[in-house]
Amino acid sequence: MGRQGNSAVESPWYRTMLTPAGVDDEHYKWIALSNTTLGVLMATIDLSIVLIALPDVFRGIHLTPLTPGNTFYLLWMILGFMVVTSVLVVSLGRLGDMYGRVKMYNLGFAVYTFFSLLLAICWLTGPAGAMYLVIMRIFQGVGAAFLLANSSAILTDAFPEHQRGMALGINQVAGISGSFIGLVLGGLLGPINWRLIFLVSVPVGIVGTAWGYLMLHEVPRRRMAGKIDWPGNITFALGLVGIMIGITYGIQPYNGHVMGWTSPTVLISLTLGVLLLVAFAIIEARSDDPMFRLTLFRIRAFSAGSLSTLLASIGRGGLMFMLIIWLQGIWLPEHGYSFASTPLWAGIYMLPLTAGFLIAGPTCGYLSDHFGSRPFATGGMLAAALSFLLLEMLPVNFNYAVFGFLLLFNGLAMGAFAAPNRAGVMNSLPPQHRGVGGGMNSTFQNAGQVLSIGIFFTLMIIGLASTLPTNLFHGLVAHGLPVSVAERASHLPPVSTLFAAFLGYSPIQHLVGAKVLLHLPAAQRTVVTGRGFFPTIIASAFKNGLHAAFDFAILACLVAAGASWMRGGKYVYVEAVHAGVPETIDGAGTGADGTGRSLQPEPAAG
Repeated sequence: MGRQGNSAVESPWYRTMLTPAGVDDEHYKWIALSNTTLGVLMATIDLSIVLIALPDVFRGIHLTPLTPGNTFYLLWMILGFMVVTSVLVVSLGRLGDMYGRVKMYNLGFAVYTFFSLLLAICWLTGPAGAMYLVIMRIFQGVGAAFLLANSSAILTDAFPEHQRGMALGINQVAGISGSFIGLVLGGLLGPINWRLIFLVSVPVGIVGTAWGYLMLHEVPRRRMAGKIDWPGNITFALGLVGIMIGITYGIQPYNGHVMGWTSPTVLISLTLGVLLLVAFAIIEARSDDPMFRLTLFRIRAFSAGSLSTLLASIGRGGLMFMLIIWLQGIWLPEHGYSFASTPLWAGIYMLPLTAGFLIAGPTCGYLSDHFGSRPFATGGMLAAALSFLLLEMLPVNFNYAVFGFLLLFNGLAMGAFAAPNRAGVMNSLPPQHRGVGGGMNSTFQNAGQVLSIGIFFTLMIIGLASTLPTNLFHGLVAHGLPVSVAERASHLPPVSTLFAAFLGYSPIQHLVGAKVLLHLPAAQRTVVTGRGFFPTIIASAFKNGLHAAFDFAILACLVAAGASWMRGGKYVYVEAVHAGVPETIDGAGTGADGTGRSLQPEPAAG
């Protein structure tokens, strides 16, 4: 394992450029790590904190989210934040390369904090209140995208190559674990007051913003010359939004079908999205100042790492939803928890997954600094595939000690992949492309999560549709409900049952209706609305869908492991210096890495 590229020749001029007067590099790098980790942690907590608190939010604005006309608000409260971060991270990383990464990062902290405050002071109710929250949530996501797009580049600038894996590991794992910490926070704060799930970010955001403006600084480097690639930005944003809109509406029922993949809206959105992304690729290949630097894919460590990021994200992105529904819809009610309390307890029972991330991420990131990214990232994906296989072998009503151990194992596997892979990607990039390159990698991760949610929900709904209607019909009739009511309930889309369980509502009460249940004898009503009836009805159908979802996750992780192995040995980009002045790198590039220089041959695999 050796360093790639030419060795930098130190000179007084070069040392001055790297270390501004009066700045203690050893001290500054820890300031950069602590601030960027705080920013990424808060951004990803807000990605998931809404999930568990959604029932409290909708009760607070007096809106029923499961009413067909209100499904739009439900989906975009969940996915709007994720969609906007996926769309913007590359563009904002490019702006950081051009105008200063710290400047863009600090602006993002301020924007994020401001819109967190606006979310907390919502005064509207009903559909108007829901639309207000969706719009403010999207703008909050814009601020988060600034943070996510520039944090990795700031750390890569601040840390020497032998410590980047550790630093990026801490940052990356904080981001991944933040999505699970948000579940617990949402479950704790939402019942007290739904506004607290947004308000909690405000004081942290104020501190982070002030801290960043006072303590962070730009590391001197050659700024990217050029202009903003508007055609590329617009086609990329519209294309990605089109595909994500198609996915979100594809899992909703349409015209008597359990899903909407045949809906004209979905087909048009997906088709236009793909065509716009094709146009985007053509524009970028011809642009003098492209937003998405396709030439970076000539760097094997970058292209293999980015592909494995996408595949790993597809493999795990829908996992959180499936595990939450498994816990909330079946296991927790069967073990004595009321449906209303299941959102909080689902977050608590998933903490072993977070613990695995927290243990493996920094540890494997540190080790990857010395041994390279490939053994840890590839091994992590293989271990993740094994953990999904073991989870698939569990009965629906599992022993939690085994389930918790497998969650810990999965978290360790994903942490072992995430931090070294991110470090490998960032180490491979020329300094002036770290913002856009890091943004590209984040786009693969975020877009993969949205795609994964669509795939996992589709597989789960197919599994439910196979046996749930029959089981539900016979179960309701056997407990005294009229045949017409049971028939209507059994033909409701399975996605509504999933969302009812996900939101902590009583699924049977949602499917049948409270007024109908009042006409049942008290004993029968207690049974069908009790904690054991719905889990028994859904268990076999849920198992079919869950197995299909896990099989897909196993396949995605195995392919990701193969992509990760293709990255080769340890690779660190090092700039050449001639006569004490770093050589100029143009934006288009003609060398082996697409950045205007020829690199030495890549090391042999191993």
